Amino acid sequence: MSRDMSYEGVMARRAEIMKKAAGLDFSVFESGSIAFDYERMMKEAGFTIEEIQKIQSEHGVGNTPVLELRNLTALARKLAPKGKGARIFIKDEAANASGSFKARRAATAVYQAKKLGYKGVVTATSGNYGAAVASQAAMHGLKCIVVQECYDSRGVGQPEIIEKARKCEALGAEVVQLSVGPELFYTFLTILEETGYFNASLYTPFAIAGVETLGYEIAMQFREKYGRDPDAVVVTNAGGGNLTGTARGLRKAGAQTKIIAASVDLTGLHMASDTQFNKKSFTTGHTGFGMPFSTWPDRSDVPRSAARPLRYLERYLTVHQGEVFYITEALATLEGLEKGPAGNTALTAAFALAQEMDEDQMIVVQETEYTGAGKHVQPQLSFARENGIEIKFGDPKDEIPGKNIILPSHPSLIKVNDADVVRMRKSLIKNALANYNVEPTEEDIKFLAEETNSTVEFVKETIASLK
Repeated sequence: MSRDMSYEGVMARRAEIMKKAAGLDFSVFESGSIAFDYERMMKEAGFTIEEIQKIQSEHGVGNTPVLELRNLTALARKLAPKGKGARIFIKDEAANASGSFKARRAATAVYQAKKLGYKGVVTATSGNYGAAVASQAAMHGLKCIVVQECYDSRGVGQPEIIEKARKCEALGAEVVQLSVGPELFYTFLTILEETGYFNASLYTPFAIAGVETLGYEIAMQFREKYGRDPDAVVVTNAGGGNLTGTARGLRKAGAQTKIIAASVDLTGLHMASDTQFNKKSFTTGHTGFGMPFSTWPDRSDVPRSAARPLRYLERYLTVHQGEVFYITEALATLEGLEKGPAGNTALTAAFALAQEMDEDQMIVVQETEYTGAGKHVQPQLSFARENGIEIKFGDPKDEIPGKNIILPSHPSLIKVNDADVVRMRKSLIKNALANYNVEPTEEDIKFLAEETNSTVEFVKETIASLK
């Protein structure tokens, strides 16, 4: 009997397809209500820090250098009040095989696929993860398919995404490019079902565990070189896995470092809108992913996402597109380091944040990424102009996503804006109640307190206010 391959038919089999492709039965961690055993799920992913370090070191991943940005620090101090201006560092994740921190996620995910006997891996991503999975799959001798959301309905694609497709293909992957909309997930599911390949999702516990070594390394490298932990780590936030894994690694090292999220402010642009798809200049690390995935992590492509950033972050900062372009250029011209836009989002926030901190403090941007033609500032700005975006110098606070990009006329205009984390916590609680439609138990309330890094009292007060 032939299977129903209509959109409705495939979506009806979603849970079955995902369970078979993930190599993990998520239902064993469920309570039957809102709560699930997150820590047990992470533990039963089966990797210790030491095991992950071994897997990664054998496949060109990890032990990346920490670099101090002395010239950007000096510029920040010129703009800061006397005695302010923390030392700025970056963890150079571009040194990984495939050129980004996502090689850490891919290393454990692809290792798990090989261990479980899968013949290939599939990932749905428009970003660096596709190249990372392709790279690791090549090392392990597995087939790889990367599904990209690349074009609008006119067939016009983002320069950065198109470039990443070339990189994936160069590493031996088959790339399936799609237009923006619901066909991405439908196609992803059909490929998983037809091939029987492993779902190398960004959001499995295997993938998030792979990022834990990043946080762990930061703590160990700073202790060895500077005798203490950094005061703050700034993480570019999109789907939340980068922040979650880094924070967990820092915790496993016993570090008391503050975890700060940073995203490009794309307020007003809808990520699934055909007409707005090419109105943005950043394909990741922006609020279009960062906010909804923070307030409802389980919107991902696995039943329970292992990326749960609200459990760990202490502040959530937003910056503007023009500011990130400026800092990208400043990093290249002042420090001689050419890096892509994702890590430079966190660097932009760190540059402004350093001016609030004391001179003897240290702030780390926990990732950099490779750069190439489609990621460079000029191709991005040219593409923006072609899509009707005005480019000008001025004060970035006046920037309107989808309308203009304002490059700061002076570095003193680079500022951060604090997202309302309390409101985000309340949104997560509201989303949990709406999605499960149950009367929350005491276990659920405790779980939601952990999810929101708050208290049982906060959760109860929020639930009462929603009623």
